[in-house]
Amino acid sequence: MKNNDLILFENPHFIVDMMYARRNNMVGRAVYVEIGFGNKAYVHKKVAEKLLSIVPVLEEKNYKMRICDAYRPPLAHSKLLEIIPRAGFFAANPERSNHCHGTAVDVCLTDIDGNNLDYPTQIDAYEEKYSRQVAAGNFDEFFNHLKKARHDYTEASDLQIKNREFLKNLMETHGFSSIEHEWWHYNIADFALYPLAEWKNGEFF
Repeated sequence: MKNNDLILFENPHFIVDMMYARRNNMVGRAVYVEIGFGNKAYVHKKVAEKLLSIVPVLEEKNYKMRICDAYRPPLAHSKLLEIIPRAGFFAANPERSNHCHGTAVDVCLTDIDGNNLDYPTQIDAYEEKYSRQVAAGNFDEFFNHLKKARHDYTEASDLQIKNREFLKNLMETHGFSSIEHEWWHYNIADFALYPLAEWKNGEFF
């Protein structure tokens, strides 16, 4: 197994719920299960360190953090691109995806019982009706809906904006960077500084 400095992340303050290991996601398929990867959150060790540094805040607030994506095998990324090939949702290729380098996580906060806090959208801006449209090759309504995922979207409720901003401040304070068009996505540094992690049959190479 090649050493990509990736580790399996498990901690009781975090809920591992990889959205591409289940069918209720924007592509409507459990792609991670299809390739044998399953519901596992591998991250670069530096990501793990930064996530663990958040634990005192989670304990203080009686929150948990739901991890809906972390390391993404390049094979899975290619399959996701086949379903949504339109630019602006998935990175153009695995080499340009922070997830495929193990340097990104898609997250939200939950209460202590695992119920998600309220945000302007679900993670990945998932809604079943848009997922069905995407499966049929119709992307326009979904991409219009995606504007609600931006950090500068203001037509949400006060609570949704408050929760979004609290998460952003929390993650950036603990060493993560955000991207303007997805409130749930956080990564460390530049993916080019870290090797692309290939995965097959339970091994990294």
